[in-house]
Amino acid sequence: MQTRTLGSPGLEVSALGLGCMGMSQSFGPPPPREEMITFLRAAVDRGVTFFDTAEVYGPYHNEVLVGEALQPVRENVVIATKFGFAFDENGRQTGVSSRPDGIRAAVDGSLRRLRTDAIDLLYQHRVDPDVPIEDVAGTVKELIAAGKVRRFGLSEAGVETIRRAHAVQPVTALQSEYSLFWREPEEAILPVLEELGIGFVPFSPLGRGFLTGQVTAASEFGEGDVRATLPRFEREALKANLALVDLVTAVAERKGATVGQVALAWLLAQQPWITPIPGTRRLERLDENLAAAALALTPEDLAELDAASSSVQVQGDRYPEAMQRMIDR
Repeated sequence: MQTRTLGSPGLEVSALGLGCMGMSQSFGPPPPREEMITFLRAAVDRGVTFFDTAEVYGPYHNEVLVGEALQPVRENVVIATKFGFAFDENGRQTGVSSRPDGIRAAVDGSLRRLRTDAIDLLYQHRVDPDVPIEDVAGTVKELIAAGKVRRFGLSEAGVETIRRAHAVQPVTALQSEYSLFWREPEEAILPVLEELGIGFVPFSPLGRGFLTGQVTAASEFGEGDVRATLPRFEREALKANLALVDLVTAVAERKGATVGQVALAWLLAQQPWITPIPGTRRLERLDENLAAAALALTPEDLAELDAASSSVQVQGDRYPEAMQRMIDR
């Protein structure tokens, strides 16, 4: 597996990481725990060194799973996790919260669940409008000095927030959605990341399965599948958005690749400091995704994909209204 470097001083990670959320939530019933432990260790055997989890995934269960699976190879992998949500007494997520005492408590809990002495990359999961980002960055800076955290990241943060945070504690990476299906970061986010020397970690690089070619106009999303609640996947929006998949498929067929491989290769070609984290729970899909790192796209291929993406106006918001309000822009 090729490697890439995020931020400065650099954090070396595999060119493709693994998003672990779906092993515990959001895409239907989670597979058996032992099956996912075996899967995570198989990913390491295939050269994946970058694993993404969060306190809120489960909540808590995903960190426990990742911690147990990766403990035997802890020194060989990079684990990223996130804080930034509040929970009630039953462990249900109740909104954003990044108070300094809450960050410290979240980190102690993550360290315990991940079975590690230090978190390699700690993201603020969502910006808290009630807590100055300087206080957040300052708290993480203290945790870095204490040896509990190695590097600081942000998720779904806007340009002003990124600049203010970076001035207090250098930001190693920003995590936000980016794909042929969602190119908003190109307008303002990517230029500031390049200016400041911050890496970029796109989540949902396959559009929550949309860019795999496996989603059709007849697809049904069952109980526990977050896509059943997303405006982009409502029936009429889905039909309209599939026009993009048709255009990407033409390139994939010419390259002897899958739609998903072309979508990931396109992302990798955008900048050398971009490391996507596609999520999957199936070994055959993992192998397919990892093969994208070796797929070379010509300038003509890239131009065709850019034109295809630009020609299709994606229908539907990324999230329902309540979740949209949590995005800092």
